[in-house]
Amino acid sequence: MKKTLLAGVALAMTMACAPAIARDYVIHAGHLIDGINPGERSQVSIVVHDDQITAVQDGFVTPAGTEVIDLSQGTVMPGLIDAHVHLTLDLTKGNALLQSVTHSSYDETLDGVGNARLTLLAGFTSVRDVGGDTAVVVALKRAQKAGTIAGPRMWVSGSILSPTGGHGDPANGFDPALTKPGWQDGIVDGPDEAVKKVREHFRDGVDLIKIVPSGGVASVGDDPQAQLMTDAEIKAVVDTAHTLHLPVAAHAHGAQAIDHASAIGVDSIEHGSFATPTSYAIMKQHGTYLVPTLIAGATVVEFAQKHPELLGPSMAEKAMAVGPIMAKNLYAAWKAGVKIAFGTDAGVYHHGQNGREFELMVKAGMPVADVLRSSFTGAANLIGESRIGAIRPGAFADIVATDKDPMTDITELQRVRFVMQGGRVVKDHGEPRI
Repeated sequence: MKKTLLAGVALAMTMACAPAIARDYVIHAGHLIDGINPGERSQVSIVVHDDQITAVQDGFVTPAGTEVIDLSQGTVMPGLIDAHVHLTLDLTKGNALLQSVTHSSYDETLDGVGNARLTLLAGFTSVRDVGGDTAVVVALKRAQKAGTIAGPRMWVSGSILSPTGGHGDPANGFDPALTKPGWQDGIVDGPDEAVKKVREHFRDGVDLIKIVPSGGVASVGDDPQAQLMTDAEIKAVVDTAHTLHLPVAAHAHGAQAIDHASAIGVDSIEHGSFATPTSYAIMKQHGTYLVPTLIAGATVVEFAQKHPELLGPSMAEKAMAVGPIMAKNLYAAWKAGVKIAFGTDAGVYHHGQNGREFELMVKAGMPVADVLRSSFTGAANLIGESRIGAIRPGAFADIVATDKDPMTDITELQRVRFVMQGGRVVKDHGEPRI
């Protein structure tokens, strides 16, 4: 029955969302931010064949057999990349604890389809999904790649690896007699369990591993300042994942968890709220990325102030402590030379509003050019895919455009007017084509 239902859903989505056959295009860009070089170029032609960029030429040229896309009055950029989303989650829909026991994996799948579309239309052509039901997010990734659903390219972690009672333990706050299938999928207590879970996730088709060495905000009872995974557990995950060529993302708010996870070898610190100058030195030494998620911090503070009923026990108090310091942390990390990858924690706020993160990063003091690079080369390098985050021959034809220049008005990235993904136009003049 379950397989039959899923097959029916897949068929319906295929009929509704299958993309048109790609054509040959030349994009006339009035201004170009290519994601590689500093500054901008004016009057540039970008030649697209099938799903790739084949040439980037000065001046407006029209090779034989190409269809012109006139963006001569706009600013053209690589498709935006968000390195921290949760496509199957939306905490803004109501009480988080109630959702967790009334929302099925079928609900999550269909929510993920809708949220993926919203994310793509916002100009984010690639994302790293760092926490969701493993089978669901792997299926979404495969469906997007096959053209069955419209959405960003996805690199997924599946279920978060967490110690019992940690930030990623879905049973937190509930009667111990209450459980759901899958609630134990990410629980690791001890190095041996950590090794096995990484291997199972690899077998199930993930692209990276997400761990939660510290407590978190949107969870009941755990302390964001505390390191809840042991060094031995973190090392077991990192060693096993890297052997399998899987990067490791570490949700970490407290300084001890940040410092230890970075020194052990995780590839990124997500949030990093209570980092110190020592933390930045360790991260810089080991090449660890910070994924700042400022919009998530701002959103949970707003929830705590206006709608505490949407948050579970202890969440509002933690939100008020963590949210206000995240912007200061980003600026301090950037100033210290820590590598930054753009990420928002979509799902904590409404999907499709990812572009607000750019504005918050600039307000935090990070230069506009560096903020943009964090969503181009920063996020692409963290993901490990050289064909995204840049407009150059051989890259995917993932291209967005705004009416005005985001270098002078960063809020333009909240109003992306044109989106091409893999050579297919999915939004034009602000109107969806999917």
